[in-house]
Amino acid sequence: MPPAARAWRAGASAALVTALALAAVPGATADSAPADPSLPSSPVTVTADSLPTVQVDGVVWQQAVIGDRVFAVGKFNTARPAGAPAGTQTTPRKNILAFSLSTGKLITGFTASLNAQALAVTASPDHKRLYVGGDFTQANGQAVRKVVALDPGTGAVIPGWAPPMSGSVRAIAATPDTVFVGGTFTAVGSAARSRLAAVRASDGSLLAWKPAAGGGQVNALALAPDRSKVVVGGSFTTLNGSSEPGFGLGAVDAIGGKNLPTPANNVVRNAGTYAAITSLSSDGTSWYGTAFILVDSGGTGNLEGSFAANWSNLAIKWIDDCRGDSYSTFASSTAVYKAGHSHDCGKIDGFPESDPRSWHRALAYSKAATGTLTRPSARFPSFVGQPMPTLLVWFPDMDTGTATGQNQGPWTVAGNDQYVVMGGEFLSVNLRGQQGLARFAVSSIAPNKEGPRSAAASTNPVLSSTSPGTINISWQANWDRDTSRLTYKLYRDGTVINTRTVSSRFWYRPTMTQLDSVPPGTTHEYKVVAADSFGNASTSLAVSLKAK
Repeated sequence: MPPAARAWRAGASAALVTALALAAVPGATADSAPADPSLPSSPVTVTADSLPTVQVDGVVWQQAVIGDRVFAVGKFNTARPAGAPAGTQTTPRKNILAFSLSTGKLITGFTASLNAQALAVTASPDHKRLYVGGDFTQANGQAVRKVVALDPGTGAVIPGWAPPMSGSVRAIAATPDTVFVGGTFTAVGSAARSRLAAVRASDGSLLAWKPAAGGGQVNALALAPDRSKVVVGGSFTTLNGSSEPGFGLGAVDAIGGKNLPTPANNVVRNAGTYAAITSLSSDGTSWYGTAFILVDSGGTGNLEGSFAANWSNLAIKWIDDCRGDSYSTFASSTAVYKAGHSHDCGKIDGFPESDPRSWHRALAYSKAATGTLTRPSARFPSFVGQPMPTLLVWFPDMDTGTATGQNQGPWTVAGNDQYVVMGGEFLSVNLRGQQGLARFAVSSIAPNKEGPRSAAASTNPVLSSTSPGTINISWQANWDRDTSRLTYKLYRDGTVINTRTVSSRFWYRPTMTQLDSVPPGTTHEYKVVAADSFGNASTSLAVSLKAK
């Protein structure tokens, strides 16, 4: 979206000069309380307030939501309450747990246990079953083969459903009649299957569906709303022998397994040892994907960000060309949330690369395409001419963890229209201890305590007097994790002399100036108060100067 300057509201008592000297003004003002949420570029997001949530002592790979229950799977041994330091107040939870979406508390009645990590989880359409896949060979002490169906109320194994997978299950999609699975397996029982298979929902028996993913594993599956087709993503280099579609991404018929034209794969092409499609998700109208590349290792791919595509024609809707690998997306009715470690979103008019490099692991985007990519890349193939979304103002701070040794934070995001839940291996959220799981909510149910962040000297007034009876005041804008527009009140001797509302981001903080008329030779004190729409405020130091 092209930059667009924002008009200040000047006070009646003084002349106003605005300096936009630091960066181009971001074009949208979308956040948790946007000025016009009906605009495609400024939808409402959840706030950046981190809500109290159960913690884990390892990594969460994936989540599924059924009503008020969130099911988190990964590689961990214990859970503990929000605020509890590591190793204290622990409850055994082996690689799977359930917690309340509305309270964040562990659901004690769900006691499933897996003997190795779980990598995939999804609910049956009627929410009466929870399908879980991974590396495990036991569930609740019972022998299984990498995939299991559980009772979502208690975690009990549902009997009579035990597909014998030969290898890891990393992706699951379910209809009332069929469960599609993807991963690294090469057989189901004695029947050959190349990383993709379908089994009967009623009894787990193998079905005839057998598209073949060659040259790499399957990481993700997305089922079309009409259940007629399945989109497959991963590191595979061919799908049913084809590389277009089929280079890391492609759609197949849900009945026969034959390839379907997938225009999105003409644009997004990530596959092989050092590149892949990492996740797929759907909101019923569009489907979304994330990707990674290890460029320095020779990865064969062109995207590190995320993308949206249409179910109607399987073509690209928009490209998020942020740099930094991406791992998961969740689309609410208003915004698309992403887990990853983006470090440069300049190509979509977002934050630029910093030195030293900084990572932003939780981001949000508009659901609509709002602009066109125009900036080529020196290191990557170009997406110039492709549609792009708006990067929204939602910047919770999530650090890196140590559980996987991969120096990552969140790996998965899920939710509903009121809450967003992040899972991964992070150790803190917004600089407070919170390991592995995090919740965020819309402003009507959130505490709304995230306010202006900067206390730097640049936010203090800088005063000068160059002519008799005048004092020049300048200061830098503040920024907020979930509010784009902050209101500034300039005080002289305790009285407000100017109020203005200014758009800013952590990377774009314009300088504001005010020319104040005062009696010659008099001394005056100035301060600035920056506040968001929820009343959170930051007050500068008071600074005095004698006018000429």
